[in-house]
Amino acid sequence: MSWVFWGSAALIFYTYLGYPAWLYLRSRWKPFEVRREAISPWVSIVMAVHNEADVLGAKLQNLSELDYPADRLDLVVVSDGSSDGTDGILASWRGERRQAIIMPSNGGKAAALNVAVKAARGDILIFTDARQRLGAEALRCLVENFADAAVGCVSGELLLEQPQRKSSTNGLSLYWTIEKKIRQWEGASGSVVGVTGALYGARREYVPALPVGTILDDVYIPLHVARLGKRVLFDARAQSYDQLANSRREFWRKVRTLAGNYQLVQLAPWLLTASNPMRFRFVSHKLLRLLMPFALLGILVSSLALNSLLYRLALAGELSLCLCSVLVAFHVRLGALSRLGEACSAFLVLNAAAAVAFLYFVTGRRVAWTR
Repeated sequence: MSWVFWGSAALIFYTYLGYPAWLYLRSRWKPFEVRREAISPWVSIVMAVHNEADVLGAKLQNLSELDYPADRLDLVVVSDGSSDGTDGILASWRGERRQAIIMPSNGGKAAALNVAVKAARGDILIFTDARQRLGAEALRCLVENFADAAVGCVSGELLLEQPQRKSSTNGLSLYWTIEKKIRQWEGASGSVVGVTGALYGARREYVPALPVGTILDDVYIPLHVARLGKRVLFDARAQSYDQLANSRREFWRKVRTLAGNYQLVQLAPWLLTASNPMRFRFVSHKLLRLLMPFALLGILVSSLALNSLLYRLALAGELSLCLCSVLVAFHVRLGALSRLGEACSAFLVLNAAAAVAFLYFVTGRRVAWTR
């Protein structure tokens, strides 16, 4: 059983420390430069919405306030079979350079985005969601990257706002901070594996038709762009804003995201072949995280089976971290250990989500597009 313990430990170490460390060193040792210029190509903002009446008005107002030449910008919003007041809001909003397309039935986000992309006229397509607010300079900053002909897709940065300090979400905020650093290092050393769904752009000619039911358009599209030989960047200047989700909402969002990674391999088997120039990064960043629940279970089982001080200490450490995270979840004050407990709690939540995503995958349960 010792090989189970050390194999699991090595997998966890590489996924959470080894790969980020390699990216950091690679980005420092031989960074890829990008040429940015103040340009104003024709841009189309495309957005798919479903029952977003509560936030849609504010989002449309936000888009009208972006710092970009109005005569070089159009907007396409597709309502994907909405049953609330979304269609009414769009009907009164449509106008010159404002297309509102109403789909009579719910076909899913991928189908709605395909309709929006087909209707768009811009050379650069900007993808965003209804809930997040964009910074006034976000669009201009994003577009500046396309002055470099080698760039095919650019991700903005999502900033999570937290009105009140809550331990149930502080760990998740830490996770998102680390995730953004990884994306930053990926972009500086070549290309980013996935982009921020709240705000990203791509050259129109490189945007593929999304397979029906695609969960992760913000991973499928950039990987397709990279396959065509173009860079995928992360630009922290192009900012969008959202409220930090509570643990329950974040859990099911992660289930959907991680299930989407399983789906990607089914939809695009080429991702695991040599034709994918991002194969190493895709496996290291996305797929290995799906194995973490099994690696943690491997350490637990092998520590119980092996009889030596080292394995007993490992078992005690794992159980202590679990206890610490449980106490934090129940708002027990741990003093200096609280931050560690928050991080452990987020770690367990995310890996529990990976386990649920695996069950969804093996049972064939569909993960739908939800708000």
